[in-house]
Amino acid sequence: MNLDLPENIGVVAQSPGLKPETIDIVVTLPTFKRPEHLLKTLASLKGQVTTRRFAVIVMENETEKREGAEAAKPLFESGEHEGLLIIAHDRGNCNAYNAGWLTALKAFPNFTSLLVIDDDEVADPNWLENMCKTRETYGVDFVGGPQLPVFAKPEHTKWSTHPVFSPHHTRTGRVPIVYSSGNLLVGRNVLETMPFPFLDLAFNFMGGGDSDFISRSVVKGFTIAWCAEAPVYETIPARRVEADWIRARALRNGVISTLIEKRKRGGEPFGGAKTVLKSLALLAVSPLRAVVKVVQTGSLSIGAYQIYVGVGRVLAEFGYSNEQYRQPEKN
Repeated sequence: MNLDLPENIGVVAQSPGLKPETIDIVVTLPTFKRPEHLLKTLASLKGQVTTRRFAVIVMENETEKREGAEAAKPLFESGEHEGLLIIAHDRGNCNAYNAGWLTALKAFPNFTSLLVIDDDEVADPNWLENMCKTRETYGVDFVGGPQLPVFAKPEHTKWSTHPVFSPHHTRTGRVPIVYSSGNLLVGRNVLETMPFPFLDLAFNFMGGGDSDFISRSVVKGFTIAWCAEAPVYETIPARRVEADWIRARALRNGVISTLIEKRKRGGEPFGGAKTVLKSLALLAVSPLRAVVKVVQTGSLSIGAYQIYVGVGRVLAEFGYSNEQYRQPEKN
């Protein structure tokens, strides 16, 4: 298969007898230093209950040991999984997604929907079918689904209602926005319309490139639905319930919120000033919001989250960025 890919994308393995023109759905799966969990994710894709013809593209983003690629390679070479295993040589979350999505466009001429799942997630058996049905039912261009946390320690389940871990929507239907690509369907029509690189490299190690991409797509007129019946189950290591990690994530979310809003208001008169004023207003009311949340939930951490997001929004005006993904061992 001659895909005419850029030099920073290399094909490692291809399933034998692959017929690209028959593929209707492509699932992209970025991986970085999680070979054991990658195999769990792939097994959950193998177990999908659907008659739709789908292929998987695994994007290895660790170019030295390539542990994920080494673990997955036999599965593609044997034909157990239909699709491609590629190397995204340029480090970073956005680079991995861009490589996979571009490869999908070049390799599979007839696919209609592209789905995204991460290598720390396991898909529900009806995940792919329900995501696709929701797109067809509501006639939308994106579908988001819940990332339900599975905590490493049972005592950490109390964190499941924290804003860092809980889904943004609860009911199936049209929604104005979704914020994550951890469980996402993107229509081919979106990828053919939006400029490449799809995810802005400014978000490469901070995260938020997916949220920015979706936001820019909505401005272009693309529409979104939520599918509550298509969960993926995200493994949450103990590290992620520690106070400093949650604080860093909240600050990061505030920064991303400001950066995305600045881009949306870029063409407006006084757009930058409006964003600053909104950030200051949100920071000013965040202590009150924090008190309300503490009363509602009994959680000081959920209350503090409101304040940290407000602080993050203001810090973004001074160039602050929290690149949590630059040191994955701490993430």
